[in-house]
Amino acid sequence: MKKILILALLAAPLTMFAQKFGHVNVEEIIPLMPEYTKAQTELQNSQKEYEDELKYMNEEFQKKLKDYDAQSKTLPETTRQRREQELTELNERMNTYAQSAEQKLQQLSAERMAAIENKILEAIKVVGDTGDFLYIFSNQGQIPYIGKGSIDVTQQVKDKLGIK
Repeated sequence: MKKILILALLAAPLTMFAQKFGHVNVEEIIPLMPEYTKAQTELQNSQKEYEDELKYMNEEFQKKLKDYDAQSKTLPETTRQRREQELTELNERMNTYAQSAEQKLQQLSAERMAAIENKILEAIKVVGDTGDFLYIFSNQGQIPYIGKGSIDVTQQVKDKLGIK
């Protein structure tokens, strides 16, 4: 019994050396993914559409403001108040639209990045399973030190995703 216990204690450190740790640079992978390029293009197109609409709204506002300024002194009080109200409402619509556009762009960006990150995580899991890694860490500030025993699996994850 004593011999078995001694053998077990001697073998324990050997199993510690058999454990593999890896690290991956996710920030290096993300810009190389076709999904990222597609998401960036989609975000830029959406942003341009919102900017174009805001530009149109602003031009309309400036035109009405210029007309109001030119005519305000000669307009009857009720007409002047109505036009002031129209200008105020148009300005409020522009502000609401700008806020809404910003929120939609942020939401779209978050959705696209979540899908990209999920795809990367799945690839990391596959690399971890097939490579018999105990842990794979991201080296984006989460690990202050990566020792010589850690294996960089960034390229393997890229290979699983089919990117260079």
